[in-house]
Amino acid sequence: MLKLLTLLKDGRFHSGEALGIALGVSRSAVWKQLQLLESELDLAVYKVRGRGYRLAAPLMLLDASRIDLMAGNGSWPTFIHDEVDSTNAEALRLIASGQVAPFLVLAERQSAGRGRRGRAWLSPFAQNLYYSLVLRVEGGMRQLEGLSLVVGLAVRQTLLSLGVASAGLKWPNDVLVGNRKVAGILLELVGDPADVCHVVLGIGINVNMQEAEIDQAWTSLRLESGQLVDRNQLAALLGDNLRDYLVRHREHGFSALQEEWEQAHLWQGRSVSLIAGSTSIDGTVLGVDHQGALRLDVNGVEKSFSGGELSLRLRNDS
Repeated sequence: MLKLLTLLKDGRFHSGEALGIALGVSRSAVWKQLQLLESELDLAVYKVRGRGYRLAAPLMLLDASRIDLMAGNGSWPTFIHDEVDSTNAEALRLIASGQVAPFLVLAERQSAGRGRRGRAWLSPFAQNLYYSLVLRVEGGMRQLEGLSLVVGLAVRQTLLSLGVASAGLKWPNDVLVGNRKVAGILLELVGDPADVCHVVLGIGINVNMQEAEIDQAWTSLRLESGQLVDRNQLAALLGDNLRDYLVRHREHGFSALQEEWEQAHLWQGRSVSLIAGSTSIDGTVLGVDHQGALRLDVNGVEKSFSGGELSLRLRNDS
């Protein structure tokens, strides 16, 4: 089926006879594979008598060699999968098997993509970027302070470079365009964070997706730009920006990036509710501290909050 997809990815018409010859199968076998493309990968295939078959839109499949060529500062060893449960889960399995970090896991599709707080992450085939970078971290907790916020800065800079001028951040792990989510970040740790550990930087970016049933406001790079985005170029550019921000974070700590992050925070100065389980705390966003914790003005008193189970929402009066 994937060989057929490779033949069709240019978005042009191909006759059933030509596809059968290229695949070494009958035209009826080609027809069956086309039906699988539609049902299993949710790809629309146009069928026109006398012209053949084509995808509703061209596909740019991920290619490690192209990513390497387009990366300005080199690339990491890269594992690309047609499908995994999630790139973070695959990265964790590779760590357990002894794969030496740093390395990168990408996938065309996730069958069980994960966001923060156990939420599902919609992962249609060859539409978005599902990206997990694994780093070995030494030197204790300082190397982890504000790390998810640093990754957010790298993602935002990547989107700005691609012309999404209104991209901004929402504490702690979202990248938004206006109030619509375009990317999310999920960090996972293995080992002793006070000594030596591995951290998986999981990043999901809505790239060429145009239709989806998602229970929150969302957008994609294609919807914002009106153009099909090359995901290999996006992965290469994201890698360059991650290298830059990670070096700055490692050498100077999050405090050196704190002001830049606050300037990019779309909810700075807004009235918000911070949700922790069944508890809700109302306040006004002051910014973040040098460790990346959220600073709120709560009834005239500044308080700081951090933790992976926290969720930030705008209040109705904001």
